[in-house]
Amino acid sequence: MKSLAAILLASAMPVGGLAQTPAPAPTAEATPKYTNPDAWLCRPGRTDACAANQDATIIRADGTQSIERFSRDDNPKFDCFYVYPTVSLDASPNSDMTAGPEEITVATHQAGRFAKHCRVFAPLYRQVTLLALRDAMLGQPMKGDRARAFADVKAAWEEYLAYDNHGRGVVLIGHSQGSGILKELVAKAIEGTPVQRQIISVIIPGTNVAVPAGKDVGGDFKSTPLCHSDKDSGCVVSYVSFRADAPPPANSRFGIAAQPGMTVACVDPAALDGVVKPADAYLGARGAGIASASQGAWSQNGAVVTTGFVKVPGLLSTRCVTSGTASYLAVTTNANPADKRTDHIVGDVMYGGKALPDWGLHLLDLPVVMGDLVELTDDQAKAWLAKNPPAAAG
Repeated sequence: MKSLAAILLASAMPVGGLAQTPAPAPTAEATPKYTNPDAWLCRPGRTDACAANQDATIIRADGTQSIERFSRDDNPKFDCFYVYPTVSLDASPNSDMTAGPEEITVATHQAGRFAKHCRVFAPLYRQVTLLALRDAMLGQPMKGDRARAFADVKAAWEEYLAYDNHGRGVVLIGHSQGSGILKELVAKAIEGTPVQRQIISVIIPGTNVAVPAGKDVGGDFKSTPLCHSDKDSGCVVSYVSFRADAPPPANSRFGIAAQPGMTVACVDPAALDGVVKPADAYLGARGAGIASASQGAWSQNGAVVTTGFVKVPGLLSTRCVTSGTASYLAVTTNANPADKRTDHIVGDVMYGGKALPDWGLHLLDLPVVMGDLVELTDDQAKAWLAKNPPAAAG
């Protein structure tokens, strides 16, 4: 079996961006039973991937460091429904329903921190695997069944609504394939239905969300606008990340809308409150995963990092940029000779020692603004609750 990096790089495309003819919907009998707790990667009250330690080492510009201990709200007032990206190493077109190390790891890194403020629900689903995507990019027929993956998540969503939600507000969170599935879920199963009023926000980075040029609604979503404030609710946060000095190339898989008259949505989570400030990044201590280069020393002081995450306050900044036909979240490293921290933050998808420019910083879509996203969900949930107090929410 090839490594995750080899499959990922051979495919050169996450599920969210590969256009294929939809497969026939699977039969009802084929859909997993989400009444079974084992069909969930994460559920509240369990010791699972989303309950893993989220402590972070803070490394400051002068090289000093400390540990930020992670704590969760004792009584979360809203829920998060998370759908993970393309990670499965299963040797089949669609994955099985067993959580492997890759699913557990990505949920820990992408969803676990949201548990600071919300109850996290994350279904397992039979996603299109990295192997299937690799074969498709090599010119072979696309064997992965996207409709099966979507049907699984839709069934999990319906199970959650029926037995766990109880009128609570909910944030939808995804990345890459997960974002693509949630985009479809909102468009097909949420917009225009009573449950739409329970959506606090839809956080779906790492996939192209098309909106009409100059507008914040339309295109992929008919009645769900882009977020413009941390007090907005019922809105979308979506973006694709690139280094500021390496914008999307003309043939980019991200940031360029396929439809004429459309642009790719970019909502900067670090600037929704109207205050210009550095991004609140939570980075993997060893790097952005095995598809990227390993992270080198974090500082000239030879900082010893014992946590799974690292914070580098003030080092990274983000802003939405429109350049030609591309729209993306530009990530800048604020290099300073007096700053003792590294100026090189890994996150590019690498192949043969070189970064793939059409991928941008896909691997950092969530980590680079993770702290901003976590606090944004809390701010938006408070705004939602003010309009939908518990007595009226059910």
